[in-house]
Amino acid sequence: MNGPIAASLALAAATLILPAGANAMDPAAQRGLTFAQANCSLCHAIGPAGSSPLPAAPPFRTLSERLPLDTLPQRFATGFVAKHPSMPQFTLDAAQIDDLMAYIRSIQ
Repeated sequence: MNGPIAASLALAAATLILPAGANAMDPAAQRGLTFAQANCSLCHAIGPAGSSPLPAAPPFRTLSERLPLDTLPQRFATGFVAKHPSMPQFTLDAAQIDDLMAYIRSIQ
């Protein structure tokens, strides 16, 4: 199928797999969402709604209720250690931190 119908169907399909508002995000937040989908979504609810697949993993949209968001960049840079034992320890580079924080702030 070619032409405007195919283009409309492709656009509709793309919007179905993105969280609400994802197509209106700034580029940093979009990269943060992509990082979160690849690295965090197996345990955390990363979108603006829904439950976390792992109940002990807080939804990203509630992080500001649990801790000051300004503390996250340092924790990500030095090796994040969470209070729940199933959270893997990981360290992000500066660009990943900026992108992930842009996304997290966009859904608070």
